[in-house]
Amino acid sequence: MKIEVKTKNEWRKVILLAAKIAVGSSAAIYIAQILGLEYEASAGTIALLTLVTTKWETVRLSVYRLVTFVFSVVLAGITFECLDSEWIAYGVYIFFLFGISSALGWKATISVNAVIGTHFLTSRDFGYEFVRNEFLLVLIGITIAVILNLFHDYRSQREYLIHNMRVTEERLRAILLELASYLASEEMQRNVWDDIKSLEADLQGYIGDAYEYQDNTFQSHPGYYIDYFEMRMKQLSTLHNLHYEAKRIRMIPAQAQIIADYIRYLSDYVVEHNSPEEQIGKLEQIFIDMKDEPLPESREEFENRAVLYHILMDLEEFLIMKRRFINGLNEKQRELYWKDEKTDKEAAKR
Repeated sequence: MKIEVKTKNEWRKVILLAAKIAVGSSAAIYIAQILGLEYEASAGTIALLTLVTTKWETVRLSVYRLVTFVFSVVLAGITFECLDSEWIAYGVYIFFLFGISSALGWKATISVNAVIGTHFLTSRDFGYEFVRNEFLLVLIGITIAVILNLFHDYRSQREYLIHNMRVTEERLRAILLELASYLASEEMQRNVWDDIKSLEADLQGYIGDAYEYQDNTFQSHPGYYIDYFEMRMKQLSTLHNLHYEAKRIRMIPAQAQIIADYIRYLSDYVVEHNSPEEQIGKLEQIFIDMKDEPLPESREEFENRAVLYHILMDLEEFLIMKRRFINGLNEKQRELYWKDEKTDKEAAKR
């Protein structure tokens, strides 16, 4: 059995969420007690169930829970008044509650409404005061959750995303250099397949972290990180294809050295703030030069040269993906995330 070891950032998120849940649940129960509500502990449970979501999801879920509270009360009144058996009545209530919530796409509200349903089942009281009691329990729980979810460790999460961006760039560079070594008929130091699969798995996690970061803000520009990691994922897929193409070459042609040199040159520019126009220009010149090469003299040489051409097309797609990412940036994202573009370009050239 594989034991998953949490990173420092993951432990920080766990501890922060645990603290918010502890404080929020306790505060909700305390407020319910001050107001003299029945089933006051349920306010803490509602706060807990709402706090385990992101900031945006907390707001949406809170609205959904207020809306579904109404039909939950109506459903409980109809079901529990018509059926004497508690276990049958509750089963019927849950059946219709789940069906309606699923149809609306609000399955996340079921847990809280199920708790409220047990209160009506036990009391069989559908008067104004008891309905008010239940509504206040829900209102207290979700209000505490919304307030506490306003507090978020944005700085460390953003630093974690930026760190993973740099790690991704280093690993992409390493893969490119290994591919260059193969095309140059040099001994490869690493298993490229394993490196690609490992980075692909990590990028899936980075994309999830980027979505979480965006959902914990009330601004749209953090979508930059999502777009960035998805762009790198597409580039990685292109390198996967490139590696597959390279492995098809039975005998490395002399022209492969030109491509290997270009890949080594390209690896220096796998940085966040590089616009690949210069690299695309150099690649286009290689396409032109390849056309001026003498024609293949054998079928095998022809097939190997054709594979090299596909590799050049993969490299072109690799660069075009970065250009599309840059062209998709809005003015706000350029202002916030691309201030150091010139600095990064100079560092790459060095």
